[in-house]
Amino acid sequence: MWCGISDTARDPKPAVEPVRQAFLRVWAWLFVYSVSPFFNMPPISARKTSMTLDQNRPTLRSQRLNQITHAPHEQLDKAVKAYAPFETLAGYARFVVAQYLFQSELQGLYNEPALQAIISDLPARCRAEQAKADLADLNMDTPLPVAGAVRSPGTAEALGWLFVSEGSKLGAAFLIKRAEALQLSDRFGARHLGEPAGGRAAGWKAFVNTLNELPLTAAQEAQLDLGAIAAFERFNVLLQHAYADAPVTEMVQA
Repeated sequence: MWCGISDTARDPKPAVEPVRQAFLRVWAWLFVYSVSPFFNMPPISARKTSMTLDQNRPTLRSQRLNQITHAPHEQLDKAVKAYAPFETLAGYARFVVAQYLFQSELQGLYNEPALQAIISDLPARCRAEQAKADLADLNMDTPLPVAGAVRSPGTAEALGWLFVSEGSKLGAAFLIKRAEALQLSDRFGARHLGEPAGGRAAGWKAFVNTLNELPLTAAQEAQLDLGAIAAFERFNVLLQHAYADAPVTEMVQA
């Protein structure tokens, strides 16, 4: 202030500068906002949802197969429990019939050269002969084939079937303990449930590691999924076939 008059009133030019600087500051802030990845992130709630989806999304092919076969797997487990195969020897024998039928249908896949090129020890992994020997131990005839067996699937679909067959060896570790209560063992009557050469965990790990590393197209991934689902559904069919004419006295319903 000088003589009662402000410096700004005497010289209007300085008033322009603060306005211009304020405008530039706002413009600069808007520019940073538009290009900064931080400011352009979705709301926290949306980010949490995205993170949850990423966490739930399977990172491995074998994990995806486990997820998509959860429903048919659960359905099969319920069916097995309903037949109570480990309550009586006669009921167990019918369970072995289903196991033999399933393994014998996959015998061609286990001996397929194209699949052996992927998994070298594939023929030794098949349990059809062990299940057949178990049937003989139990004085059961070798059953006739059942219509509807898988025929000449593509490589990817075949791997889906084998994924289910190989995975069942892990569950067999618990089933053989039930079989032992019936005076059976991996040397008599429960050979197909026995410990594979090299161990269950090691054999399964080798199989899934190979499966997970295979380069597959989107179409082949879809065929792989279909094969795995079909395998569970097929065993359910064979299980029903094995128990179709079983007298009530053979089974103790769960």
